[in-house]
Amino acid sequence: MTTDDTWAAHFTGPAHASRRRSLVLGLLATLAGRALAQSPQQPAAALSVPVLVYHRFAATAVDSMTVRLATFQAHLDTIERLGGTVLPLDALVDRLLGRRASLPPRAVVLTADDGHRSQFEAMAPLLRHRRWPATLFVYPSAISNASYAMQWDQLRELVAEGFFTVQSHTFWHPNLVRDRQHMAPAAFEAMASDQLSRSKSRLERELGRPVSQLAWPFGLTDAGLMALAGRLGYEAAFVLGNRAVTAGDPVLALPRLLVTDALSAPALSRWLGAVWR
Repeated sequence: MTTDDTWAAHFTGPAHASRRRSLVLGLLATLAGRALAQSPQQPAAALSVPVLVYHRFAATAVDSMTVRLATFQAHLDTIERLGGTVLPLDALVDRLLGRRASLPPRAVVLTADDGHRSQFEAMAPLLRHRRWPATLFVYPSAISNASYAMQWDQLRELVAEGFFTVQSHTFWHPNLVRDRQHMAPAAFEAMASDQLSRSKSRLERELGRPVSQLAWPFGLTDAGLMALAGRLGYEAAFVLGNRAVTAGDPVLALPRLLVTDALSAPALSRWLGAVWR
């Protein structure tokens, strides 16, 4: 992805990894936000389930990926006011794979990426109060290691509550689509396989739960990566997109809406209303 290459040229090295992710995802959020404001897409199939993805939370929006707690609370209030049913991600995947016949009307799924500490400290209490489920996509290299990330014990606590599931975001969040362009095929295949398999096995070992879902880093994938994920035991995977999941979507490239603080409660209400119409 040429945009990511531009940013990476200015921010290289492990110390800037989180900043690079924020910059690239912020750009993607800006583009998605413009599309959202211009023309909310209408559902084309009977199944139409929005999957929202958040990253971190704070009292103030210090960067593009931070959602203020007041904004998040307003989003939750909007879902409730519209009569939305917050489903576990597993329910949607089961429906797509034919293991479940139907879903309730006005279904919506909540997810959060990267294992940020604020998901434990700020997001979880608000969801726990409503008894609403969420799926956290984490890359294990950060857990109990990076200053911004949760500890393994915090993830275990969330999983034990029963409202939260934890799934894979690769092992250290590389841009696999870009890396394919700069590596020999055999080397890339080995690296990508390691990223997908090592994340899955580490999460299963630490949390004692099966891992079968994946959020592609930066929301980017290709046909070869999807085939690889399937071979390694992933049943569903997620990209980014300004629309709800429908029955016609590739199960290893399902869209999620990237949520930033710029998405106001009225804008979310209009978008959900269009999806659920």
